[in-house]
Amino acid sequence: MTIKTLRKAVFPVAGLGTRFLPATKATPKEMLPVVDRPLIQYAVDEAIEAGIEQLIFVTGRNKSSIEDHFDIAFELETTMKERGKSLEVLSQTRLKPGAVAYVRQQEPLGLGHAVWCARDIVGDEPFAIFLADELMIGKPGCMKAMVEAYEKVGGNVVCGLEVPDSETDKYGIIDPGARDGALVEVKGLVEKPKAGTAPSNIMIPGRYILQPEVMRILETQGKGAGGEIQLTDAMAQMIGKQPFHAFTFAGKRYDCGDKAGYIHANMALALEHPEIADKLRAAGEALFAKG
Repeated sequence: MTIKTLRKAVFPVAGLGTRFLPATKATPKEMLPVVDRPLIQYAVDEAIEAGIEQLIFVTGRNKSSIEDHFDIAFELETTMKERGKSLEVLSQTRLKPGAVAYVRQQEPLGLGHAVWCARDIVGDEPFAIFLADELMIGKPGCMKAMVEAYEKVGGNVVCGLEVPDSETDKYGIIDPGARDGALVEVKGLVEKPKAGTAPSNIMIPGRYILQPEVMRILETQGKGAGGEIQLTDAMAQMIGKQPFHAFTFAGKRYDCGDKAGYIHANMALALEHPEIADKLRAAGEALFAKG
């Protein structure tokens, strides 16, 4: 079995971010900061660590700040240089020329449709997908660990994490087969199963490595759960035709598409930040002491 090198990644960032209104009325959800970096930066850093060479952003209207974030900021950089300030803090925001592409999802028709919008740039290659509001923290990063697993088994590899049974109706859920360490065979996928009907409690937290055949399936796929074109439905059609595994990530996951999860991520990462951890811990202790 020939395993093609993973070089490309798709970032679906066209969503409206309605759960964070009014904060996201003019600011993309993906640009909300966790401590001192926007969510999209964490995802891009994870992709680069994994060896991804081309980053494909599927955007929508009012998302130009994402493109600006990864561009040269001439006035800012010039002013910083004149004031003798280091530009190191901006180094990760400057992507190499030719390493990034932007395509537009004109209508909010679902994750599957957003991924399909990148089909011409993906071409006939395997590709990764990152959902930026799923913040994955660990060493090595989630995608780097997934790539190492992919290079052994090929086919399709998704991240898998266990959730309480009471939450399975919120996610795409895996029907598991044989296990081999951190890898588990995927026998089936169900998008947001009704309570009590889920085949397992293993959900897919926004990290995927897929073969290009999924684009051909999405081409003609109808709407599924929520009246949207679901990526999970397209992946399900590939099971049995290609190797399909879930990789259990040993790090931490923060659901930053949820207000409580977003605040949790900020608190957790701030308490590990060398510049502010001590001050934040002291402030927290003082706050809770007041009751």
